[in-house]
Amino acid sequence: MTGSVAIVTGAAGDIGRAIARRLADDHDVVLLVDIDASAVRKAAEELGPAERFVALKADVTCENDTTEMAKVAAGLGAVKTLVNNAGAARAASLHDTTPDIWRTDNALNLEAAFLCFRAVEHMLKASKGSLINIASVNGMAVFGHPAYSAAKAGLLHFTRLVAVEYGKFGIRANAVAPGTVRTQAWEARANANPNVFEEARRWYPLQRVVDPADVANAVAFLAGPLASAITGVCLPVDCGLTAGQAEPAHTFSQSDHY
Repeated sequence: MTGSVAIVTGAAGDIGRAIARRLADDHDVVLLVDIDASAVRKAAEELGPAERFVALKADVTCENDTTEMAKVAAGLGAVKTLVNNAGAARAASLHDTTPDIWRTDNALNLEAAFLCFRAVEHMLKASKGSLINIASVNGMAVFGHPAYSAAKAGLLHFTRLVAVEYGKFGIRANAVAPGTVRTQAWEARANANPNVFEEARRWYPLQRVVDPADVANAVAFLAGPLASAITGVCLPVDCGLTAGQAEPAHTFSQSDHY
């Protein structure tokens, strides 16, 4: 096959599925990779025909699995885009972070991105392709979940390392940093606390949280030709969270200007 291929890790989740769906607009085949075999098969089936959406069970923290991922991708066509989306957070505070949690969160949120990139870098060189790492606003400021956050901060630096070292091969590397995303995990919180989104939105200048499609659209932009001169950047998709906090509502006078 000579068609273009996009690889999306953590593809069984809401954000991963949205990214896979959006990248199918610009790629012939999307390889959906996830550690949950049944969930990733279901995601691929729901997205479309088997020749366009291919499911693969793999543990992206395992070098052997990422090597196998690369072999499967090579058999599907020319790899143009790698999206390192797999990630998770556990302990909310540093006090509750055990050494095991620290190592596990770093393995999934940082080391896995390195392993996946190294597994397919020769294919990205050949296609002059694009690496997109799904980071987080947690990697830009302190919002809790310290092990996860430290790993995401490392992921941002890894993104710049790839951009600088591999730019000469035509590879572009960028990151997307979502804020709160309305996923099934947040829907579960909403079931327990119906006001959870109302409480969260007050932190966001746009007065809403992020939708998975918002993240997917940013990924598609960075992977596409409109971003051909963009590399080594982090694009926050956070409804304005990292820009700052809005002032409390007040009554505007004639001296207020916009």
